[in-house]
Amino acid sequence: MMAGVETGCDGVFMIGYHGRAQSRGVLAHTINSSAFARVWLNGQELGEAGLYAALAGELGVPVLMASGDDVFIGEARPLMPWVRYVQTKSAGGFGSGSTLAPAASRDAIRETAAQAVRERANAQVFRINGPVNCRLQTQTPAHADLFCQWPALERVDGVTLTFAADSVQSAVRMLNCLSAMSFMLK
Repeated sequence: MMAGVETGCDGVFMIGYHGRAQSRGVLAHTINSSAFARVWLNGQELGEAGLYAALAGELGVPVLMASGDDVFIGEARPLMPWVRYVQTKSAGGFGSGSTLAPAASRDAIRETAAQAVRERANAQVFRINGPVNCRLQTQTPAHADLFCQWPALERVDGVTLTFAADSVQSAVRMLNCLSAMSFMLK
């Protein structure tokens, strides 16, 4: 989701984001809804927005603007209070919510993006300093069984495992590899 951020961009927009897994947000998940229940980096629980903001932050790139439902914004704002947010829907649950009309969402995103660019000097980066300890709660014990075949992972309990990474980028890469592995159980 952050492809290209390493090429020296000035800021990131997160469009159409959602709450983290186990929240009540519309389509709430973290990377892989069938495999991952919760993810923590250095003790801080994060959804995709936090993970990818930390990845961008590791490269010195701030998140400038983000859009999504009210649950997503409620999770992201404490991590990144400088970000300009656009609420495009109110969550009713995983599969339901009240949304703005597409044209209204588009217009609000356009206006807020322009404002975020104008105010870029006020932006900060969200950082999680390495080394990184990742704690992952899986959706099932079968996922934990599969993932712990990878020697770098340590089992904590039936559905929880940990691994160490030297950076956020390495931790996100490992999570993406585990996500790909999970398709073996489908």
